[in-house]
Amino acid sequence: MAEDSDLEKTEPASPKRIEDARKKGQVPRSHELTTFATLMAGLVAVFTLAPDIFHSIREIMVDNLSFDRTDLISAKQMPEALMAAMRIALIALLPIFAACALVAIMIPIAIGGWIFSTEALGPNFEKLSPIAGIGRIFSMRTIIETLKTILKSGLIGGIAGWILWDEKEQFISLIAMPPDVGFYMLWQMLKYTLLMTVSGMAIIVLIDVPYQLWDYYKGLRMTKEDVRQESKESEGDPHVKGRIRQLQREAARKRMMAEIPKANVVVTNPTHYAVAIQYDEAMRAPKVVAKGSFLLAERIIELAKEHKVTVVRTPPFARALYHHAQLGEEIPAALYTAAAEVLAYIYQLNQYQKEGGLAPTLNTDLPVPAELDPESEKQGI
Repeated sequence: MAEDSDLEKTEPASPKRIEDARKKGQVPRSHELTTFATLMAGLVAVFTLAPDIFHSIREIMVDNLSFDRTDLISAKQMPEALMAAMRIALIALLPIFAACALVAIMIPIAIGGWIFSTEALGPNFEKLSPIAGIGRIFSMRTIIETLKTILKSGLIGGIAGWILWDEKEQFISLIAMPPDVGFYMLWQMLKYTLLMTVSGMAIIVLIDVPYQLWDYYKGLRMTKEDVRQESKESEGDPHVKGRIRQLQREAARKRMMAEIPKANVVVTNPTHYAVAIQYDEAMRAPKVVAKGSFLLAERIIELAKEHKVTVVRTPPFARALYHHAQLGEEIPAALYTAAAEVLAYIYQLNQYQKEGGLAPTLNTDLPVPAELDPESEKQGI
């Protein structure tokens, strides 16, 4: 059962899967919305430019229905008149075509965004398979598109038929009207009929747009195995990443251990923590070159002794350094005084070992702020 659930597409599409689909030219589209918006833009343009269109039509009819008898002798009269009429009509209709074209471009971009892909132009031999073709014919998508076409035809045809039937008496009365009045009444009735018919498509659009978005993202759903595989491809195999992190830690630890011989002193807790400090006159403040806890602390102490680096037991100072000083960086300013006392002790100890004299002693009560020592906070000091 677990394997079956892993193979079911129950997971939403990841951003990478959506982006891959966009690269292939697969974006949500609603042809019904594009058709509706284009027709509405055309109607609005026609209604807005109606006086200019009427004037152009009148000009074409006047020019082509009246002519000089002497022009009949010329064979170029008819082609020239036709070209003039076409030019006038094109100028009158060009704004309508431009509005429709602009809306037809902008509406798909508003839904699926701008995309340019050539992958869809490549040959797809799977579409040539007869079995796949039969499957597409009887697929759920085809059934839904067929039902949508029937609904659209019935709805728009029903609205147009109802309006024409309701205004049949007015259509008949146009016969008895003067031409100017009749033409104006006809235009008003046609305008109302076209507007109501196209507006009826809004019902289909309100159904089609949510469905197209749902169907698009449903087709991009992923199985749990797809999610795991994509995670491995994008972020890397967890086992490989873990191995890389382990190798990085080992490399960093080796670099850290290589710095221990350069340290002036290693302060300890004595075995829970170990921190190696380095300081010379070129530095503004002492810095931590190595630190560790438990087994790593023991290893730091062993290396320090092998390279004759002094190890001193200063539990509060060691704990404060371990928790608040970053590897390779200067120690906190609040610990400068404690560090100065430890380094002064190391300097005196080196002098004693070279020249003899009175053996130095380290102040065990170093000035370590209580807020920097975790043990002090636990004990309420």
